Amino acid sequence: MTNKINSVLYTGVTSDLVSRIWEHKNKVYPESFTAKYNCEKLVYYFFYHHIEEAIAAEKVIKGSSRKSKIALIESINKPWADLYDSLID
Repeated sequence: MTNKINSVLYTGVTSDLVSRIWEHKNKVYPESFTAKYNCEKLVYYFFYHHIEEAIAAEKVIKGSSRKSKIALIESINKPWADLYDSLID
């Protein structure tokens, strides 16, 4: 996730992507990182069959450089569009 000007990047893992993104967008947890930095735009996601795979991927992404994260985002979302609406259609 990122903010409106794509200056902050947030990586997380969840078993319910639609609900979790809704929580971020609505600042359900006002003290959270995403609320503090206005990360309301979903720019990348990937589904895994097992939570262990998702957690391992999250660790790799979090440990990578900003340049690598940008390349990952742009591999599926060159314009950095908010992908949330495509999940709920």
